[in-house]
Amino acid sequence: MNYLQPARLNHLARAYAVGTLTGGARRRFESVMRASPEARAAVQAWQARLAVLESATPPIQPPLSNWAGIERRLFGTPERPRGWLERWLPGRALAGLAAGALVAVLTIRTAPELAGLQPTSQGLPQSYVGLLHNAQGQPVLLASSLRHGRQLTLKVLAPIHVPEGMVARLWAIPDAGTPFPMATLPPRGSLDVLMPDTSEKLLSHVPRLGVTLEPANAPAASPGAYVLTGHCVKLW
Repeated sequence: MNYLQPARLNHLARAYAVGTLTGGARRRFESVMRASPEARAAVQAWQARLAVLESATPPIQPPLSNWAGIERRLFGTPERPRGWLERWLPGRALAGLAAGALVAVLTIRTAPELAGLQPTSQGLPQSYVGLLHNAQGQPVLLASSLRHGRQLTLKVLAPIHVPEGMVARLWAIPDAGTPFPMATLPPRGSLDVLMPDTSEKLLSHVPRLGVTLEPANAPAASPGAYVLTGHCVKLW
């Protein structure tokens, strides 16, 4: 099986990040992740989306009626007839189905918008996504753009320390050729950038993105040392 086929990789990465990929399938995908930077980047992109979703959701105090449910789970409850869905699916599969459906709906309806991607009736639209880390492996920047769009959405996940007189600059690093600048980043928050062409034209041969710190008045000719780097992956 080709785990790196884009649609299959996106499906597996989402299931892995959500937690619904279990057992042997999860172990096999972890082996793929160890060998494939593209698979790791796809999982990290989904984890970043879910982290944004989690941070945007306020905590909710559980109702007091939950204690009755906890007591039933600890001390048992009288037998009752099982419904047709419970007879059809074992308990663990039923719980996984419910959890997976809930997170999938929340992710498709909420997370794409938080990442600057408008959801469609089919779910997440075709897009390019990059998740950039610092030297400690902490996710710092999420970049996303529709496959045939010209808008690049940048979300700073952790503040970027930019010395006075310097700017943080995002670069596309193609598999062949010279890196080219994409945007000047804010130290925090988010930014929408209008690109000179579509993502498909600009990023189809760009496997990595990087961020450098450059003098504010220097032309964006060539990158210096990268302070953030990450993979640029296709999600379709």
